Amino acid sequence: MATRLDDTQIEQRMSGPDMAAWHRTGDVLRRTFQVYDFSTAANVVEDIVYDVKTLDRHPDVHIRGNEVSFVIRSDEGLTDADVELAHRIEKAAGSHTRGYA
Repeated sequence: MATRLDDTQIEQRMSGPDMAAWHRTGDVLRRTFQVYDFSTAANVVEDIVYDVKTLDRHPDVHIRGNEVSFVIRSDEGLTDADVELAHRIEKAAGSHTRGYA
């Protein structure tokens, strides 16, 4: 079972330059990546399937052209698994993202 995080724990785990593009509103984390093309956007999603299953989390995913958006939400509050998924999405999208260094 995932552990619910308080505001301070979430802020600590989501801080840092690699997570700066994530936006939090209450118990929702959002991020949109601009990638090279539609097939690359689909590859980003494919790259996180294992993590989604392993963490037992189910983000909303939206692909539009060369953009892929993720929304991680939890009715019972953000958990360590939700934040970990955000980190794994960020890592998976890395080399697919325009401007990635």
